[in-house]
Amino acid sequence: MKRGVATMFAALLVFTPAVALAHPGHDGTTGLLHGLMHPMTGIDHIFAMVAVGFLAAQYGGRTLWLLPMSFLVVMAVAGAVAMAGVHLPVAEMGIALSVVVLGLAIAFRIKPPTVVTLTVVAVFALFHGYAHGSETPDGIGGLSYAAGFLAATSLLLGAGVGLGLLSQQRMLGRLIQAGGGVMALVGVAALANLL
Repeated sequence: MKRGVATMFAALLVFTPAVALAHPGHDGTTGLLHGLMHPMTGIDHIFAMVAVGFLAAQYGGRTLWLLPMSFLVVMAVAGAVAMAGVHLPVAEMGIALSVVVLGLAIAFRIKPPTVVTLTVVAVFALFHGYAHGSETPDGIGGLSYAAGFLAATSLLLGAGVGLGLLSQQRMLGRLIQAGGGVMALVGVAALANLL
C-alpha cells in the first residue's frame, strides 16, 4: 500500500509543472495539426477527457455513447462562444475542478444517476470548450484548428471508453482507481496554482 501512495505522489510531482503550463498561449497556432495537438499539451485536458470516456464505459448502455457525445457537443458550442469574444473568467478553475471531481469519481467508483453525470460533464465541457475556443485563430485556419481539437478530443474520449471497458478486469480496475486518485491530486495542485 505504501508503494502505491508513493507512486501517486511521484506522479503528482511529475505532472504539476504540466498543469501549470496547460494553457500558456499559442502564438501562431493555425490549422488541423495544431488543433490535433492542443488537447495533448495539457495534462488537465487529457485527464478530464479520458475520465469522461471511462465513466461512460462504467455506465454502459446508451450512456456509453451519449456521455462522450454530449461532452463533444457542449465543448464545441462553448468553443464557438469563446471565439465570438464572450469572456468566461473562471474557465481555468473549472478545468482544474473537473480533474478533481472526475478523478474522485473514478477513485471511489462514484456512480450517481445518469442525468446527474450528464449535467456535471456538460458543465465541465463548457470550461474545456471555452479554453480551446479562446485559443482558436480567426478565419479558415481557425476552422481546421477547431476540427483538429474536436478530433483529438474524440480520440481521448475513445481511449477513456476503452480503459473503462478494460477496467472490468479486477486487477486493472484497482490500478485505474489509483490513477483516479492521482488525477484528483493533480487537479488539486492545479487549483492551488490558480489561487
